[in-house]
Amino acid sequence: QVRLVESGGGLVQAGGSLRLSCAASGRTFSIKAMGWYRQAPEKEREFVARVGERGRTSYADSVKGRFTISKNDAKNTWYLQMDSLKPEDTAVYYCSAGYTWYSNDAWGQGTQVTVSS
Repeated sequence: QVRLVESGGGLVQAGGSLRLSCAASGRTFSIKAMGWYRQAPEKEREFVARVGERGRTSYADSVKGRFTISKNDAKNTWYLQMDSLKPEDTAVYYCSAGYTWYSNDAWGQGTQVTVSS
């Protein structure tokens, strides 16, 4: 079983930056893909970004060019660098770990990101 803990959320003004971290523990050798999702109030959870064990990345169109996903295998941690933040980026951000590129088999508890205008 994989356990995930996010950190790094907070309040920032529009145009600012934040970096989220997700630390994994447990059966980390099973992880093939790591992702970030977000859920705004009264909206469904949506995909933000994903990185595979060999560095393949994928981004939602809404964050391309502003957000960057990366990972540190030695620390079993992945990151979401968020730049040029907009009020519409306000949401609870969740990290995920998948045993395949397409699956989400573990979730973190979520971290709040609030962008003020």
